[in-house]
Amino acid sequence: MANIVYLTEEGLQKLKDDLDVMLTERPVISQQIADARDKGDLSENAEYDAAKEAQGMLEMKIAKLQDIIRNARIIDESKLDTSTVQLLNTIRLKNLKTGKDVIYTLVPESEADIKAGRILVNINIPAGNINFEILEITV
Repeated sequence: MANIVYLTEEGLQKLKDDLDVMLTERPVISQQIADARDKGDLSENAEYDAAKEAQGMLEMKIAKLQDIIRNARIIDESKLDTSTVQLLNTIRLKNLKTGKDVIYTLVPESEADIKAGRILVNINIPAGNINFEILEITV
């Protein structure tokens, strides 16, 4: 069974735009392979090997994005609840170690951007666990 991925409309559109860019790169890489093949012996042709590797990586990325888009479910922001912490909630937290208050919006993995205040629900950091107290939940 496929993994359902929850996204905002904005996040889904960004993934679709990324996929469109990758799909336009396909012919470019195919042409690079053809050009390298025309240069002769493929067993000692580094350009051919590099182009084939680039093609494989691109196809893998395309397949992954297509899978995510196919299994995406848009989060209906009008039905968000603030009685529990969930995706798209904005939460004000208190770092129990430093006493500092921070505000983050919880988003799906593909939309996470710590600098923009958009984080995943679970975050792994090198320093280990950080304990927070939830002060406020808003939409």
